Amino acid sequence: MVAADLPIGDRIRHYRGGRRQDAVAGLVGIAPDYLSQIERGIKVPSLQILYALAQELGVPAAALLSEQPPAEEKSADTADAAVGRALLGYGPPRSSDPVRADLLRDRVEAAWRSWQTDSDRFTRAAETLPALVADLEHAARTARAGSDPMERRAVLRAAADLYCLLRSYLRRIGRVDLATLAADRAMRAAEDADDPLRIAAAQWNFGHVLLAAGQPAEAEELALCAAEQVATAQIPEDERTAMGGALQLVAVVGATRRQQWWEARHRLTEHAAPAALKIADSRNLCWTVFGPTNIALHALSIDMEAGDTAEALHTADAIDTSGLPSMERAFTFGLEVAACHSRRRDDAAALLALLPLKEDAPEDLARTPLAQQIIMTIIRRARAMHARQAEEMAVDLGIL
Repeated sequence: MVAADLPIGDRIRHYRGGRRQDAVAGLVGIAPDYLSQIERGIKVPSLQILYALAQELGVPAAALLSEQPPAEEKSADTADAAVGRALLGYGPPRSSDPVRADLLRDRVEAAWRSWQTDSDRFTRAAETLPALVADLEHAARTARAGSDPMERRAVLRAAADLYCLLRSYLRRIGRVDLATLAADRAMRAAEDADDPLRIAAAQWNFGHVLLAAGQPAEAEELALCAAEQVATAQIPEDERTAMGGALQLVAVVGATRRQQWWEARHRLTEHAAPAALKIADSRNLCWTVFGPTNIALHALSIDMEAGDTAEALHTADAIDTSGLPSMERAFTFGLEVAACHSRRRDDAAALLALLPLKEDAPEDLARTPLAQQIIMTIIRRARAMHARQAEEMAVDLGIL
């Protein structure tokens, strides 16, 4: 199947498949170089040539013209549909015995570790989350009506942690609606558990939902308010420091999305960075990955978003992501380095930055719009050798 947003040139290349470019061009009656320019988006074919190409490739002309494929019925058996059903209460019979809180906690922690470290994390999450959500929803309903306050609080803590994971997964598969529902469930569970640390983590989580929904100002306001609250929360000082710093980074991203570069840099250096100096990268409190390396990664992001690619690449030279507990943060670092090279029209360097991501995080690379944009740009404008490598990558990832 052709991706929904492929331009005409990429569609022609897709349907040409393994046939030689010069052979197809000769049969259509155009020069191979002209076909190459069409496929790379440099030239726009006339309708006469477009119809000739469609006839030679054995497809309807509409298949080359259409920017959107025909609507297809979505299967009701997709992973996000299964998670959605579990969130809405489709699970074990209410009369059945719930899973114990300690077992749920272990399963949630294992799911979080997989999400942060496995190269096939989307596949694993799709296999694991529906049953886990169903079991935890059932346990939470039972615990709320039960008479054991310790079990009730333990179940709700596990629920808050799981819903935060769900938010991350659902946002990454493009279901911001369900991610918002999961973020709200995390907040309610943390509040019902009366757990100040998890309340702060749920607010951090909700901030990321607002960012994904295109509401950076709201995310920034929520994060700063939560940071003030956590500063006086009855939790250990190191946890206050780490969670407060993580919330400051949500505000940094919000300012960056609003293109307030000075404000973003000021908040990063004056508020988030001092907290990170007190925290080890391996701390990973509530799976927020807050620490000195994450501060450097956000500095790189600000420079990249601001268009200062030279400074961003200079910053990247000093960053070592090997000790990060989250593969996703390391992936984002590599992708932003590739984006900086691409914006400088250094396609060879961009491709070089993408290659290890294909090995370490192929599912992330295939699902991330920025990655798809970089790969397609290389295909269209790079020299033949690099364009072929990028095209092979796109085919392997299912982009073409």
